[in-house]
Amino acid sequence: MKILVVEDEEALAAALTEILKRNQYSVDTVDNGEDGLEYALTGLYDCIVLDIMLPVMDGLTVLRQLRKRKISTPVMLLTAKSDIDDKINGLDCGADDHLTKPFVTGELLARIRALTRRTGEVNVDTFNFHGLTLNKQTYMLSYGNNSVKLSLKEYQIMEVLLMNPNQIITKERFIEKIWGFESDVEYNNIEVYISFLRKKIQSIQSKATIHTARGVGYYLEEK
Repeated sequence: MKILVVEDEEALAAALTEILKRNQYSVDTVDNGEDGLEYALTGLYDCIVLDIMLPVMDGLTVLRQLRKRKISTPVMLLTAKSDIDDKINGLDCGADDHLTKPFVTGELLARIRALTRRTGEVNVDTFNFHGLTLNKQTYMLSYGNNSVKLSLKEYQIMEVLLMNPNQIITKERFIEKIWGFESDVEYNNIEVYISFLRKKIQSIQSKATIHTARGVGYYLEEK
C-alpha cells in the first residue's frame, strides 16, 4: 500500500516516513500543501496523512480541493492543536480521521489500518486471490501447503497485483506506486521482478498467473 505524508516539520516527516516504511508501506513525503495537493490528485495513494498547519496551502484547503475534485482517498489529519473546533472543521471538510500531535506510533498505525480497510482491504494481514495468499507481515506467498518468501520489491509488486486482480497495471503505475515519482527506475527493473514472481508462483503450484499486456503492463488472473 502507498501512503502520502504531507508534513512540514522535517523531523516528524522523517519519523513518519521511517515508521511507515518499517511497516511495509510505500511512502511519498512532501513538505507543503501545494505539492501535497498535486501528489494527492494522482489518485495513487491508499491513504493520506495530512498536517493542518502547512506552508503555501493549509491542510484544510488541500482537503477541500481533494473532495471538490472527487478524490475519495482516506485522509487522516494531523494537528498540534487539541481544540474541538479543529476536529469539527476537519471532519466537515471531508477528513476520515483526526490525530493530535504528539501521538503514539501504535495508534497511528491502527488508524491507518482502519482507514485502508474501509477502502477494500478485508483482512489486514493477507491478500487473497483464488487460493493464492500473500501475508503482509511475513512476505510469504502461499498456495495450499506450499509457500515461498518474497523480497521487499517482489512483495510490493505482488501486493499491487492482488489488490487489482484481472486489471492491467501499467509499468508506469508500478514505478509510481513502489519507487515514487522522482525515481529513475527503468522498465526492465519491473520485468526482472515479474520474472522472479512468475517462477515463485509456479514453484508453489498456484493456478494464478501474471500475464503480460504487451507494451502496456501486467495483470493477475487464474489459469
